[in-house]
Amino acid sequence: MAVVVQKYGGSSVADVDKMRVVADRVASLKASGKDVVVVVSAMGDTTDELLALARKISDNPARRELDMLLTAGERMSMALLSMALNDRGVPAVSFTGSQSGIITNDAHANARIVEVRPYRIQDELAQGRVVIVAGYQGVSYRKEITTLGRGGSDTTAVALAAALDAEACEIYSDVAGIYGADPRVVPGARRLSEISYEEMQELAEHGARVLNAQAVEFAKDRGIAIYARATSGDPGETVVRRFPPKAPGRVVGVTSEAGLVLLSLPDERLDELLRVFDDSQTGGKELLHRAGAPGLTSIVLSVENVPDFARLRETLTRRFGSALQIREGVGAVSAIGAGINARYGNLRTALAVVAEADASLHGVSTSSFRISLLLDEAMLAPVVRALHERLVAT
Repeated sequence: MAVVVQKYGGSSVADVDKMRVVADRVASLKASGKDVVVVVSAMGDTTDELLALARKISDNPARRELDMLLTAGERMSMALLSMALNDRGVPAVSFTGSQSGIITNDAHANARIVEVRPYRIQDELAQGRVVIVAGYQGVSYRKEITTLGRGGSDTTAVALAAALDAEACEIYSDVAGIYGADPRVVPGARRLSEISYEEMQELAEHGARVLNAQAVEFAKDRGIAIYARATSGDPGETVVRRFPPKAPGRVVGVTSEAGLVLLSLPDERLDELLRVFDDSQTGGKELLHRAGAPGLTSIVLSVENVPDFARLRETLTRRFGSALQIREGVGAVSAIGAGINARYGNLRTALAVVAEADASLHGVSTSSFRISLLLDEAMLAPVVRALHERLVAT
């Protein structure tokens, strides 16, 4: 029997009524003759609430203990959805990430899946049950509970789809697919019917919240098509899969990310800074090299990915003094598309938009799929709207 893997985000299971809607949808799919595996996120803002609770106990909670705490949110969702299905006469069983056979490395708070052993899931499917899996979590080779980072439930779903040779991997949220920009910022943004893995991964890595970047990478490696849909029943969708190269210069979307910090220091001290980052398990987002005088290199960090930025800032200030420039309140606007920099027209347009908005430009980063502009956070929304109008909506 064909297997379908569905994932429901936190907004889709935010309360009991929404949980019942999901249960009805899953029951209908099961009745159509499919084997069904459902991956769930924590209900609503549960993860944020648990994180806030941890911060009340400790300014710098141990990452291992934080993983133990945060994984409770998804366990609540899986058990409640399983109860709802059983109440409807649909046999269902819930599993944690470790019970599902999701094996990760040992990086607490940002683990990566290294192997999936779905034997228990396969056994339950063979018995005719729907299997509900707690997303966002796994178990390391040391038998430690780990989490996969923000949006990790997407990665759980794609990894299971690959391991089960699923017919489809469907990602449900409160948004009907992928748009050329956040509809809350650009009301006229259009839904994309399809998008390549590479373009979607760039969007996800630079602010788009609909899909997790690691999940897209996983899907690309294994050739799994992802269907992004709305839990509400909106018939629209976006399919993420492998496509032949498009015309160079195409821009599929514009996204933004707030909460960034720009660090700049002399080139000769870059290795020293990177050692501090490694010691504190701090990952960077972009590394910008500015050639010539004054010979500075800049690194962009996302505060969301730094366990205790206040402590890191104190350490850096003490270590580097005035040699290190720290600019907070920075954000990035990114235009994404295959071959976006094949010619300089798109970059010229992006720079013109920044100039017309009278925004301070703190840095530019480009790749074959992306143009990113570092700006003050207050300028993100107007620049996103202008770039969308000039590069996407045309």
